Amino acid sequence: MNIQKLEEQFGITFQNYNLVKQSFIHSSYVNEHRKENFLDNERLEFLGDAVLELGVSQYLYHQYPAMLEGEMTKLRAAIVCEASLANFALQLEMDQHILLGKGEEQSGGRNRPALLADVFESFLGALYIDQGYDQVITFLDSYVFPKISMGAFSHAMDYKTQLQEMVQQQKNQKIEYQIIEEKGPSHNKEFVAQVRINDQNYDVGVGRTKKEAEQRAAKNALDTFME
Repeated sequence: MNIQKLEEQFGITFQNYNLVKQSFIHSSYVNEHRKENFLDNERLEFLGDAVLELGVSQYLYHQYPAMLEGEMTKLRAAIVCEASLANFALQLEMDQHILLGKGEEQSGGRNRPALLADVFESFLGALYIDQGYDQVITFLDSYVFPKISMGAFSHAMDYKTQLQEMVQQQKNQKIEYQIIEEKGPSHNKEFVAQVRINDQNYDVGVGRTKKEAEQRAAKNALDTFME
């Protein structure tokens, strides 16, 4: 594998090339190269999993002050699940660097979500040891956190509940949603929802369903309050 290519891609100068290489070594490769005393990435994956959970938890805690503990837990689970981590690994072309045994390679291991997710976490583990926690956060801030803010995990977020919690911090606050416009033909309709707080109009949101429009209106209102 090409460590220098990773350095150029991520803008990082690694201290321990062997450690970074280990994060991409699958156990099947170790089994086929016993004489070379390679170590697989499983211990680094264990560490990276913990570092990732802490980093994401810290981000959610500070970024969404109105989000309840249960909602943060649900959102974090969606971010750190196997499918999401596998997608991150593919987007960063980590699959190109994985060292696999011939059998695992032939059976399509390089594209297996579980294997890709493990590699993503093991790389974070190696990055943590080699560069420290702050560099892990910088990495996540470049490649993971923007996906969250862009709404890639909105299916796991209840913006209406978050807005409700924020509004209820002040007494006698009433919040409601109104569908103010319907656009398009019946088979491809779009709805426009508006948030009203104490009978005052706030942000609007557009969606394919009334619920989706209301959720997006709530998110836009939250974004406005956070500015």
